Amino acid sequence: MSTRERLPRGELNGFLDQGSELHGELRFEQTFRVEGRFVGEVVSEGDLMVAERGEVEGELRVGGLLVAGTVRGQVVASRRVEVGPGGRLLAEVETPCLVVADGAVLEGPCRMVKGE
Repeated sequence: MSTRERLPRGELNGFLDQGSELHGELRFEQTFRVEGRFVGEVVSEGDLMVAERGEVEGELRVGGLLVAGTVRGQVVASRRVEVGPGGRLLAEVETPCLVVADGAVLEGPCRMVKGE
């Protein structure tokens, strides 16, 4: 199943295309998809999707995170983190719900907390 088929239910309102690289702070509502590379801070109550070729490095505070590519750093997700097959989550993780598929990589400390 591709990440497009697992798209969170919110409307996609942002996109970083393959071949693009952005450094800085990212804030969005609903759903943002990364197919390129982002380095910095992500703050949103919405859902961040990191596609198969996408890379995100930094501090993430999001509602939900779907990883099919690579994420490095610190992750705080208020609802859910899902690492799909082939996804790589190399980070400190804090979330009430963590799903790691067969073939995914999770490396780093994980703290399971009560949901909001």
